[in-house]
Amino acid sequence: MTTWLRNHVAARWIMTVLRVWLGWQWVSAAAEKIGSPVWTGSKAGVAITGFLQHAVSLSQGPHPGVQGWYAGFIRGVALPDAAFFSYLVSWGELLVGLALILGVFTTFAALMGAVMNTAYLLAGTSSSNPVMLIIEVFVMVAGFNAAVYGLDYWIIPWFRSVVKHEGPSTTAGLSGKNGT
Repeated sequence: MTTWLRNHVAARWIMTVLRVWLGWQWVSAAAEKIGSPVWTGSKAGVAITGFLQHAVSLSQGPHPGVQGWYAGFIRGVALPDAAFFSYLVSWGELLVGLALILGVFTTFAALMGAVMNTAYLLAGTSSSNPVMLIIEVFVMVAGFNAAVYGLDYWIIPWFRSVVKHEGPSTTAGLSGKNGT
């Protein structure tokens, strides 16, 4: 399956369609937040505070929907900095979505989307998050093949030439009796 995802032309087209759909989902989600006073405006943090408080409430009872360690993270880190997380979520969703639609740094964008979807799932939501997470994993496994029909077609070869994507020489730096 991995070989097919990484090399087959049909997989390339399927992954392109899924990648663009996924990007559109992220951009749509961000569009609802960016410019909203309770997400990125004068009352930034209000909306995410309600979401996070609900997640903490789901950590109670005999069969909690949110694990205690994650509720502790929410209480100790996310809620005190709700305005920061509000901007982070809003702009993160937009950047991930645009990167996936344009096919730029595709694997990294899919990874960041997977991180956000995992955080949402850990907070007790489902909705489209499981489906998006599965597609993001497929995009990551497909690697460059998922981004051939995108800006990565030009960016990745250029980036590799700049970084000199080569392993170290086996004889470089050897001297004395080990190098002769």
